[in-house]
Amino acid sequence: MDDWFEAYLDADGVSFDDDDAALLRAVAETGSVSGAASSLGRSRPRCLARLRELEGALGSLVERRRGGSDGGGSELTATGRELLARFDRLHAALSGTAGVPETVTPGTVAGVEGELCDVETAAGPVRTLGEKAAREPGRRVQVSVRADAVTLHAPGDSPAPDSTSARNRLDGSVTALERGDAVVRVAVDVGFEEPLRALVTADSADRLGLEPGAGVVASWKATATRATAVAASAGDEGGDESGGESGEEGGESDADAAELDCA
Repeated sequence: MDDWFEAYLDADGVSFDDDDAALLRAVAETGSVSGAASSLGRSRPRCLARLRELEGALGSLVERRRGGSDGGGSELTATGRELLARFDRLHAALSGTAGVPETVTPGTVAGVEGELCDVETAAGPVRTLGEKAAREPGRRVQVSVRADAVTLHAPGDSPAPDSTSARNRLDGSVTALERGDAVVRVAVDVGFEEPLRALVTADSADRLGLEPGAGVVASWKATATRATAVAASAGDEGGDESGGESGEEGGESDADAAELDCA
């Protein structure tokens, strides 16, 4: 999974991602929402509903034309074209990053539900995908969170827990920033043994007023998080025998912890 990343732009709690960019490009190429839906294998009502949601947060993106000699159709507005250009710049910046950084922190599995594990960490409970060897209560694991999967919110503007699919939410404060042309690398102290790393756009960093000491709420999906079993050391109490097995299986975590929810 080293070459995988998820690019998105966020505004008012609505994320614009690869699927949304594909929809706008298809509208531009086909000249209609119906044509875009057909070319993408999506339903027209679904595409229209998504456009309404995006436009509620980002402004008018598609202009509908009715009648005329060509029978009408749709085209991108200037806002829609600029949004695509911004997204493409972000995508290029992330693609050029030499390995998207990860935060790795230790924890202990407290519960298992299918492929998902609830892990107790120094910062509190974290829900994560678990490789097969990690799906056992009491198992010691390493929890990995990719920086491009983390969304940062201002403390007063973070969405309610039941209004988003991001199951993990931790309060923290910014400890460091590294600015690029389009992307800012942010380190946030949330209580892990090392800072939580996040990648945000320069626009988002400015909007949130990110600077060392600033308070933020970090959120991310369970499906963007991996729990990998770690072997028990010889000095561990009880000499956990099952820990030795996890060391052999740890290298297969990418296959077992495949992304389940890309929406």
